[in-house]
Amino acid sequence: METGTGQPVQAYPLTFSVDSLDWKMNRLTSFLRLFTVIPIAIVLAAVSGASYEIGWGGSNNAATTVTAAGGLLFLAPLLMILFRKKYPRWWFDWNRELLRFSARVKVYFTLLRDEYPSTDEQQAVNLEIAYPDAENDLARGMPLVKWLLAIPHYIVLFFLAIAAFVCVVIAWFAILFTGRYPRSLFDFVVGVDRWFLRVNAYAFLLVTDQYPPFSLN
Repeated sequence: METGTGQPVQAYPLTFSVDSLDWKMNRLTSFLRLFTVIPIAIVLAAVSGASYEIGWGGSNNAATTVTAAGGLLFLAPLLMILFRKKYPRWWFDWNRELLRFSARVKVYFTLLRDEYPSTDEQQAVNLEIAYPDAENDLARGMPLVKWLLAIPHYIVLFFLAIAAFVCVVIAWFAILFTGRYPRSLFDFVVGVDRWFLRVNAYAFLLVTDQYPPFSLN
Protein backbone atom coordinates (compact mmCIF):
# COMPACT_ATOMS: atom_id res chain seq x y z
CA MET A 1 0.00 0.00 0.00
CA GLU A 2 1.22 3.51 -0.79
CA THR A 3 0.25 7.05 0.12
CA GLY A 4 -0.47 9.74 -2.46
CA THR A 5 3.20 10.71 -2.30
CA GLY A 6 4.33 7.23 -3.27
CA GLN A 7 5.62 6.41 0.23
CA PRO A 8 4.76 2.91 1.51
CA VAL A 9 2.30 2.67 4.39
CA GLN A 10 3.21 0.14 7.06
CA ALA A 11 0.30 -2.08 8.05
CA TYR A 12 -0.57 -1.89 11.73
CA PRO A 13 0.65 -4.95 13.69
CA LEU A 14 -2.87 -5.68 14.95
CA THR A 15 -5.77 -6.50 12.64
CA PHE A 16 -9.34 -7.21 13.70
CA SER A 17 -12.51 -8.15 11.85
CA VAL A 18 -15.74 -10.02 12.46
CA ASP A 19 -17.46 -12.10 9.80
CA SER A 20 -20.99 -10.81 9.28
CA LEU A 21 -23.96 -13.18 9.20
CA ASP A 22 -25.54 -13.88 5.82
CA TRP A 23 -28.71 -15.19 7.43
CA LYS A 24 -31.19 -13.91 9.97
CA MET A 25 -30.03 -13.87 13.57
CA ASN A 26 -31.66 -15.76 16.41
CA ARG A 27 -34.23 -13.43 17.92
CA LEU A 28 -34.63 -15.42 21.13
CA THR A 29 -30.94 -15.58 22.08
CA SER A 30 -30.53 -11.94 21.05
CA PHE A 31 -33.41 -10.96 23.32
CA LEU A 32 -31.85 -12.89 26.21
CA ARG A 33 -28.22 -11.98 25.45
CA LEU A 34 -27.76 -10.13 28.73
CA PHE A 35 -28.40 -13.43 30.54
CA THR A 36 -26.93 -16.00 28.14
CA VAL A 37 -23.55 -14.26 28.25
CA ILE A 38 -23.23 -14.69 32.03
CA PRO A 39 -21.63 -18.20 32.10
CA ILE A 40 -18.89 -17.37 29.59
CA ALA A 41 -18.36 -13.96 31.22
CA ILE A 42 -17.65 -15.76 34.50
CA VAL A 43 -15.11 -17.98 32.73
CA LEU A 44 -13.47 -14.90 31.20
CA ALA A 45 -13.31 -13.23 34.62
CA ALA A 46 -11.69 -16.35 36.05
CA VAL A 47 -8.74 -16.06 33.66
CA SER A 48 -8.56 -12.26 33.68
CA GLY A 49 -7.46 -11.70 37.26
CA ALA A 50 -10.89 -10.75 38.58
CA SER A 51 -11.53 -10.73 42.32
CA TYR A 52 -14.89 -11.22 43.97
CA GLU A 53 -16.48 -11.98 47.34
CA ILE A 54 -17.98 -15.43 47.82
CA GLY A 55 -19.27 -15.29 51.37
CA TRP A 56 -18.68 -14.47 55.00
CA GLY A 57 -16.72 -16.44 57.56
CA GLY A 58 -14.34 -16.36 60.46
CA SER A 59 -14.78 -15.08 63.98
CA ASN A 60 -14.97 -11.45 62.86
CA ASN A 61 -17.39 -12.11 59.99
CA ALA A 62 -14.85 -10.92 57.46
CA ALA A 63 -15.69 -11.41 53.80
CA THR A 64 -13.88 -14.19 51.98
CA THR A 65 -12.37 -12.96 48.73
CA VAL A 66 -11.21 -15.09 45.83
CA THR A 67 -8.76 -13.65 43.35
CA ALA A 68 -8.34 -15.48 40.06
CA ALA A 69 -4.93 -15.84 38.49
CA GLY A 70 -4.21 -14.52 35.02
CA GLY A 71 -4.95 -11.29 33.22
CA LEU A 72 -2.99 -9.49 30.55
CA LEU A 73 0.72 -9.38 31.26
CA PHE A 74 1.88 -5.76 31.34
CA LEU A 75 4.51 -5.12 34.01
CA ALA A 76 6.63 -8.18 33.19
CA PRO A 77 6.96 -7.37 29.43
CA LEU A 78 7.61 -3.73 30.35
CA LEU A 79 10.55 -4.69 32.56
CA MET A 80 11.94 -7.17 30.02
CA ILE A 81 11.81 -4.60 27.21
CA LEU A 82 13.30 -1.91 29.45
CA PHE A 83 16.24 -3.93 30.73
CA ARG A 84 16.74 -6.80 28.29
CA LYS A 85 14.98 -5.71 25.05
CA LYS A 86 13.18 -9.06 25.00
CA TYR A 87 9.52 -10.06 24.76
CA PRO A 88 9.23 -13.77 25.68
CA ARG A 89 7.15 -15.60 23.12
CA TRP A 90 4.96 -17.40 25.65
CA TRP A 91 4.07 -14.10 27.31
CA PHE A 92 3.04 -12.78 23.91
CA ASP A 93 1.01 -15.93 23.16
CA TRP A 94 -0.81 -15.67 26.48
CA ASN A 95 -1.73 -12.01 25.91
CA ARG A 96 -2.85 -12.67 22.34
CA GLU A 97 -5.05 -15.64 23.23
CA LEU A 98 -6.61 -13.87 26.21
CA LEU A 99 -7.33 -10.86 24.01
CA ARG A 100 -8.89 -13.14 21.40
CA PHE A 101 -11.08 -14.80 24.02
CA SER A 102 -12.14 -11.40 25.39
CA ALA A 103 -12.96 -10.23 21.86
CA ARG A 104 -15.16 -13.28 21.21
CA VAL A 105 -17.12 -12.67 24.40
CA LYS A 106 -17.54 -8.98 23.57
CA VAL A 107 -18.63 -9.75 20.01
CA TYR A 108 -21.26 -12.14 21.35
CA PHE A 109 -22.43 -9.68 24.01
CA THR A 110 -22.77 -6.84 21.51
CA LEU A 111 -24.92 -9.07 19.26
CA LEU A 112 -22.46 -9.11 16.36
CA ARG A 113 -22.60 -12.93 16.18
CA ASP A 114 -24.92 -15.70 17.36
CA GLU A 115 -22.32 -18.39 18.10
CA TYR A 116 -21.59 -18.92 21.76
CA PRO A 117 -17.97 -17.84 22.43
CA SER A 118 -15.37 -20.60 22.40
CA THR A 119 -12.56 -20.60 24.93
CA ASP A 120 -9.97 -21.60 22.32
CA GLU A 121 -11.32 -21.53 18.74
CA GLN A 122 -11.29 -18.24 16.83
CA GLN A 123 -14.72 -18.84 15.26
CA ALA A 124 -15.79 -15.80 13.20
CA VAL A 125 -13.67 -13.31 15.16
CA ASN A 126 -10.39 -12.61 13.39
CA LEU A 127 -7.77 -11.03 15.63
CA GLU A 128 -4.13 -11.18 14.56
CA ILE A 129 -1.14 -9.60 16.30
CA ALA A 130 2.37 -9.60 14.86
CA TYR A 131 5.00 -10.95 17.24
CA PRO A 132 7.45 -8.09 17.87
CA ASP A 133 11.16 -8.10 17.16
CA ALA A 134 11.93 -6.53 20.52
CA GLU A 135 15.66 -6.15 19.84
CA ASN A 136 15.19 -4.08 16.69
CA ASP A 137 11.67 -2.65 16.76
CA LEU A 138 10.91 -1.79 20.41
CA ALA A 139 12.65 1.14 22.10
CA ARG A 140 13.64 0.58 25.73
CA GLY A 141 12.01 3.65 27.22
CA MET A 142 8.78 3.69 25.20
CA PRO A 143 6.78 1.36 27.52
CA LEU A 144 7.14 3.97 30.27
CA VAL A 145 5.36 6.70 28.31
CA LYS A 146 2.99 4.89 25.95
CA TRP A 147 0.07 5.17 28.37
CA LEU A 148 0.61 8.93 28.39
CA LEU A 149 0.94 9.23 24.63
CA ALA A 150 -2.29 7.27 24.22
CA ILE A 151 -4.38 9.79 26.19
CA PRO A 152 -5.81 11.45 23.02
CA HIS A 153 -7.10 8.03 21.99
CA TYR A 154 -8.71 7.47 25.40
CA ILE A 155 -10.62 10.74 25.03
CA VAL A 156 -11.90 9.89 21.56
CA LEU A 157 -12.72 6.31 22.53
CA PHE A 158 -14.78 7.50 25.49
CA PHE A 159 -17.23 9.19 23.14
CA LEU A 160 -17.02 6.42 20.56
CA ALA A 161 -17.89 3.87 23.26
CA ILE A 162 -21.04 5.83 24.11
CA ALA A 163 -21.99 5.92 20.43
CA ALA A 164 -21.28 2.19 20.07
CA PHE A 165 -23.52 1.44 23.06
CA VAL A 166 -26.36 3.37 21.44
CA CYS A 167 -25.76 1.44 18.20
CA VAL A 168 -25.97 -1.89 20.04
CA VAL A 169 -29.28 -0.89 21.64
CA ILE A 170 -30.68 0.12 18.25
CA ALA A 171 -29.36 -3.11 16.71
CA TRP A 172 -31.05 -5.12 19.49
CA PHE A 173 -34.44 -3.72 18.50
CA ALA A 174 -33.63 -4.18 14.80
CA ILE A 175 -32.80 -7.86 15.35
CA LEU A 176 -35.98 -8.44 17.34
CA PHE A 177 -38.14 -6.96 14.55
CA THR A 178 -36.18 -7.87 11.40
CA GLY A 179 -33.75 -10.59 12.45
CA ARG A 180 -30.80 -8.63 11.06
CA TYR A 181 -28.06 -6.38 12.42
CA PRO A 182 -28.01 -3.17 10.32
CA ARG A 183 -24.79 -3.24 8.31
CA SER A 184 -23.81 0.37 9.04
CA LEU A 185 -24.16 -0.20 12.78
CA PHE A 186 -22.28 -3.50 12.51
CA ASP A 187 -19.32 -1.82 10.78
CA PHE A 188 -19.26 1.03 13.28
CA VAL A 189 -19.26 -1.23 16.37
CA VAL A 190 -16.55 -3.45 14.87
CA GLY A 191 -14.57 -0.33 13.98
CA VAL A 192 -14.71 0.98 17.55
CA ASP A 193 -13.53 -2.42 18.83
CA ARG A 194 -10.69 -2.38 16.28
CA TRP A 195 -9.61 1.09 17.40
CA PHE A 196 -9.69 0.04 21.05
CA LEU A 197 -7.66 -3.10 20.38
CA ARG A 198 -4.97 -1.17 18.50
CA VAL A 199 -4.58 1.24 21.40
CA ASN A 200 -4.47 -1.73 23.77
CA ALA A 201 -1.72 -3.37 21.68
CA TYR A 202 0.30 -0.13 21.75
CA ALA A 203 -0.13 1.02 25.35
CA PHE A 204 -0.61 -2.20 27.34
CA LEU A 205 0.45 -5.24 25.34
CA LEU A 206 3.54 -3.23 24.30
CA VAL A 207 3.91 -5.22 21.07
CA THR A 208 4.58 -2.20 18.86
CA ASP A 209 5.97 1.32 18.97
CA GLN A 210 3.88 2.30 15.94
CA TYR A 211 1.34 4.91 17.08
CA PRO A 212 -2.26 3.74 16.54
CA PRO A 213 -4.18 5.48 13.74
CA PHE A 214 -7.22 7.59 14.56
CA SER A 215 -9.40 5.43 12.37
CA LEU A 216 -12.22 2.90 12.49
CA ASN A 217 -10.92 1.19 9.37
